[in-house]
Amino acid sequence: MKALVPDSAGGVVFADVPDPVPDAAEAVISVEAFSVNRGETFLLDRPRPGWRPGKDVAGRVARAAADGSGPPAGARVVGYAPSAGWAERVAVPTAALTELPDSVPAPTAAALPLAGLTALRLLRRAGSLIGRRLLITGASGGVGHYVVELAVASGAEVTAVAASASRGARLAELGATVVDDPADAPGRYDLVFESVGGESLVVARRKARPDGLVIWFGQAGREPVTLDFFDWIDDTVGAPIVPFDHTRSDRPDAEDLATLVRLVATGRLHPEIGVELPWEHTGRILDDLRGRRLRGNAVLTLT
Repeated sequence: MKALVPDSAGGVVFADVPDPVPDAAEAVISVEAFSVNRGETFLLDRPRPGWRPGKDVAGRVARAAADGSGPPAGARVVGYAPSAGWAERVAVPTAALTELPDSVPAPTAAALPLAGLTALRLLRRAGSLIGRRLLITGASGGVGHYVVELAVASGAEVTAVAASASRGARLAELGATVVDDPADAPGRYDLVFESVGGESLVVARRKARPDGLVIWFGQAGREPVTLDFFDWIDDTVGAPIVPFDHTRSDRPDAEDLATLVRLVATGRLHPEIGVELPWEHTGRILDDLRGRRLRGNAVLTLT
């Protein structure tokens, strides 16, 4: 079968690879669409031997799991694969698969797994949002759009940091106040979701109320954070910083994916797909992601 594999320059090339050999609790999916995430560009910079990219996939079950779990053959599904999803077929654990209604197209569903699961679990970690003020940095990516739409719908007052007016346009439509620097965010916040790292985290933390909470869920800027000890103990700044990993959840991926699919199917969540192209254009999309030229999710389709 055809698959995209790492090349020697941080990109991908087409190659012929063996068909996946699933474990008993894995189904083989014929991939119709997949999403490319910025984190995958980091892994492609220094790929592990034998590793192939691809986590967010949507398509049909070509072979149901041997243990009888999960969707049957022929079912339309969205899944969160461990890897190797940029291919014609991929094995996905049934604990990370959920069925799709006819009303949700495969390209829309492919934008859900990593970004959607991260957003859903961030908001779950934050607790009740009614009447609370929330600041999110790096908001113009897939996670940010999901967080803003869900948080506004839950009663939060949201400020989103986006690098430009064009990248923040949809966030404003969803109900957020949009600024291009966390220093310009008005007032103080009960919750800060920080995903850029470096100086962005330091500045965003100063925007949290002393009794607030900063949830640090990424370092997209790839700059390390330097914290000032006196800043840390300052009573006017001292909100705690909690690191967040979306893979640490007490609910299986399939359950949370089903929630996301239900929200999309009922018109309460709208994946922001900045670009949708045939998978022959994956190399170009990787360059655009590295250059921060895309808004929302990037989706590639197989013909």
